[in-house]
Amino acid sequence: MAGEDRTEKATPKHREKARKQGQVARSSDLNGALVLIAGIVTIAVMGPHIAQSIGGCMRAMLADIAHPGEVTSGAGLKGLLKAGLSTVALTVGPVAGACMVAAILSGVAQVGFRPRPQALKFDPHRISPLSGAKSLFGPNMLFEAGKATTKVLIVGAVATISLLPDMTGLAAKVGVPPLALGGLAGSSALGVAEHAAFAYALIGLIDYGWQRRRNERAMRMTKQEVKEEARQHSVSGEIKSAQRRRQMQAARARMMAAVPTADVVVTNPTHYAVALRYDGSKAAPEVVAKGQDLIAAQIRKVATEHDVPIVPDPPLARALHGSVEVGQVIPAELYIAVARVLAFVYKLAGRRRAAAGGAQ
Repeated sequence: MAGEDRTEKATPKHREKARKQGQVARSSDLNGALVLIAGIVTIAVMGPHIAQSIGGCMRAMLADIAHPGEVTSGAGLKGLLKAGLSTVALTVGPVAGACMVAAILSGVAQVGFRPRPQALKFDPHRISPLSGAKSLFGPNMLFEAGKATTKVLIVGAVATISLLPDMTGLAAKVGVPPLALGGLAGSSALGVAEHAAFAYALIGLIDYGWQRRRNERAMRMTKQEVKEEARQHSVSGEIKSAQRRRQMQAARARMMAAVPTADVVVTNPTHYAVALRYDGSKAAPEVVAKGQDLIAAQIRKVATEHDVPIVPDPPLARALHGSVEVGQVIPAELYIAVARVLAFVYKLAGRRRAAAGGAQ
């Protein structure tokens, strides 16, 4: 299947699975452009209010300097801090709020409102230096570097073109009062920022189209995958349940067949039973069978029929049953407890052989 061509469009089920895994078309450039435009529009609308608030705060602070004794007192410092924080909240708050709303709306518009709590789970691959190196020096490195360089050049060129008309009129601004000069400079800077932001937005739209096309190609399926999905979808729930029951029965039969090969069965003694085998082929003893209640009783019955030692050890039986799957070796924290059980079994087997030899 790996060599087949992915020529088929993704099915809705495949798309939903890809979405749950985080494979969606999303442009960070478009998101950044919309946030930038929201910030610029907010500053343009609230610019006079922001300038007035900052100017009033500065005038109040400069006036307080004339009375240093009052400023350095506890009440004076508290009032000064309160005035500064309130000014920051009134000036920065609306801009930050508009940018946050723009970022949320941009994300919802691109990928829809479908929160994924599983994305918050810790994933060591996200902080793996090896994975980061593959992403940094992978095949997309040149493309991403070229895209970033192109963005900088385009936005820089638009900003330069917007600034050139103001450069020719600098001589006419000689002698302009500082307050009026500040207003002209602010208006000019706002105009340049608007042109650059809209150029960035155009780049973001192009990048979003490219990301959608790239995501569609990545989600394409082979004909065999489409057939397998259709076959699974057409199977009824009853048939699926019967298949699962047969699989469980087959797995249980294989597990019971492995009990006679075990070295010991550790029990609860009635609720749990775990069969262990250690033949030296693996680094630690292996769990060949485990079960609870009725399955545990069956394991004990088979072990008794084939003279497999049964050792009651409730804490160890519960730990093995809860932490080790069939076919896995025991974890390191259980080495000592299992070694004691095996040593007891081997010692008991040696005594039996010695007694049998003496009787002969």
